[in-house]
Amino acid sequence: MKNSLWKSRLKKAMAGTLAAFALLTAPVVFAEAVPVRIKDLAKVQGVRSNQLVGYGLVVGLNGTGDSTKSTETLQSVVNIMKHFGVTISQSSLKPKNVAAVIVTATLPPFVREGDTIDVTVSSMGDAKSIQGGTLVQTPLQAGNGITYAVAQGAVSTGGFSAGGGGNSAQKNFPTVGISPNGAIVERSVEDDLGNMNSLSLSLTKADFTTASRIAEAVNSRYGSIARAANPGRIDISVPPYYRNNIVSFVATLEELAVTPDMAAKVVINERTGTIVMGGDITVGDVAITQGGLTVKISSEEDVVQPPPFSYGRTGKVKKKETDVEESPASSIVLPSTADVEDIVGALNAVGATPRDIISILQAMKASGALHAELEII
Repeated sequence: MKNSLWKSRLKKAMAGTLAAFALLTAPVVFAEAVPVRIKDLAKVQGVRSNQLVGYGLVVGLNGTGDSTKSTETLQSVVNIMKHFGVTISQSSLKPKNVAAVIVTATLPPFVREGDTIDVTVSSMGDAKSIQGGTLVQTPLQAGNGITYAVAQGAVSTGGFSAGGGGNSAQKNFPTVGISPNGAIVERSVEDDLGNMNSLSLSLTKADFTTASRIAEAVNSRYGSIARAANPGRIDISVPPYYRNNIVSFVATLEELAVTPDMAAKVVINERTGTIVMGGDITVGDVAITQGGLTVKISSEEDVVQPPPFSYGRTGKVKKKETDVEESPASSIVLPSTADVEDIVGALNAVGATPRDIISILQAMKASGALHAELEII
């Protein structure tokens, strides 16, 4: 009876060991990469947005504007009043209801005169809040100094700042706000595609393999019209029957499906203990030992009494105790056929924390056993 029971337990133990060994050594099958539209991988070169910036004033604030220390605000108020025929002394101004601001916006491609765009309004003085103010007409210029839009309108910050009696409360940033549709486009960027004989696609992320696959996908559809000039650009000759209809040609290009190539990469966020792994990550033969040592030192005060009939005095003595605890180390051996998923699974099985796993991955990269790019953010 005892022999049969012992044999049964031995079989169960061997089965568990074989299952664990299979878990650690069996290669993990990753799902094949999903084809992606060219529209999500690249864009037509030259079709881009433009940044606009301007300097202006926000008026109508409830005493939360710039103080008299902001000389740029005082000078701006004097200049704008002079424009309307009002002469005022800068020294007599107390512009608590006015704030000097920088206005920024993005001019999208293919907008026309009369279209509206959103603007961001940011205080540049010592104003406490620009909530509820109104932006005075502000020209917005591009990097070439040409005015492309004019902004004006109410400013909304989505926050507040209040205080009194030594206490204060604040939500979001009341010195930065937006004005939805607050700018009118006065000048559009030349965007007529016209009769084009060629165009170029710019990859969002340059990659030799992905660029080659995009060129192959275009050539398989239209013939030999595409060439990968470099990892970030594909030059395409527009077919004659599409040269008067470039929009339709680009639309058909964008819908072509391509499987992008992914580099072997492990991204680690040490602040949160997060590990994100890409595909095709392998490791060489590696042995990992994980353990921990804890040293604890404590002290407490004890009272010492003098012997009877002596002239000694009662005193205090500090007693220190040192306790050293070392957790048993866990060793794992993985063959070269294993990948990072095998390592993480094995380390989780022996109780390693995310911090331990991050340290082990870093050590593996330093030793050359991890065949992937390791990025720490």
